Amino acid sequence: MKRLPIPDDVTGDEIDKDVRQELQSLPKGLAEEVSRNLVMVARLIDEDPEGAYAYSRIALRLASRVAAVREAAGFAAYANQKFSEALAEFRAARRMTGSVELWPVMADCERGLGRPEKALEMAGAPEVQKLDKASQVEMRLVAAGARRDMDQLDAAIVTLQSPELASNSVQPWSARLRYAYADALLAAGREGEAREWFAKAVESDKDGSTDASDRLAEMDGVEFVDAFAEDEDDEDGERAQVTVSEEAGTRVPADEDDADDDADDDDADDVELADVATDDVDDVDDDIDGGDLQDDVDDEDDDLDDEDDDLDDEDGDDGTGDAPVRPQS
Repeated sequence: MKRLPIPDDVTGDEIDKDVRQELQSLPKGLAEEVSRNLVMVARLIDEDPEGAYAYSRIALRLASRVAAVREAAGFAAYANQKFSEALAEFRAARRMTGSVELWPVMADCERGLGRPEKALEMAGAPEVQKLDKASQVEMRLVAAGARRDMDQLDAAIVTLQSPELASNSVQPWSARLRYAYADALLAAGREGEAREWFAKAVESDKDGSTDASDRLAEMDGVEFVDAFAEDEDDEDGERAQVTVSEEAGTRVPADEDDADDDADDDDADDVELADVATDDVDDVDDDIDGGDLQDDVDDEDDDLDDEDDDLDDEDGDDGTGDAPVRPQS
């Protein structure tokens, strides 16, 4: 199996404690190799999704029966918009652990596959009630997105209306929830309300997880000027004001009238300019160049059971290897 280079400073100890515990079922050397690949997945998934995906595939081949590895592979595939592959990995991880924490991202994969109706069914499933508050908010965001996929803008707005949205306290999900609500209002043509909620999103977005400030500025007609472009304009202005005569070795004003204005008060008719040495001229040149969710849900037990054989088939190792590791954010 071809390995990818891993920096020496990556030891594998950087992974989450729960993941490290999962890897204890593997031989020590194999566990270390898998953990180092998982660290690389976590490091690259935001800035280099394709690179993260490559490392996740190696970890998956080494330990396909470790739930954390399947989960990490799912997120890497999700980051690369490989929604079918991501959904299969998430389902496998869920079956191994029995946890429902991946339910919202699984529903979003259904959206990515062009099945918003299925995402809405999952939003009304009993599993949602087992989620923690943050995951329930995430599920609400997915459901609202599914409504928008179906051109149901008013329903999307209602879906996002919740106690979490109305709360004045700032929680980890506040910025994204307020941003989604503002964006839905704007799509529905309710610009005044949209501006208000974009402003609220800015207030709660302490780490810049959204572009709410840019959206708000755009609505207010604010234009951002590129500082580098401004510097280039200044240089062009300087070139227009000054000309350098290479033949005479002098630096003279571009406009002769300016020379007359700068003459001394002693009625001198002309203004003498000091000679500039040739090397000084070279220096001048250098400077110049210089809502309520749907209640009905389809049972996915059949889908999960169908994957039993797939999981067995994927274990190409000697029986010691096993499942995935969730990347750290």
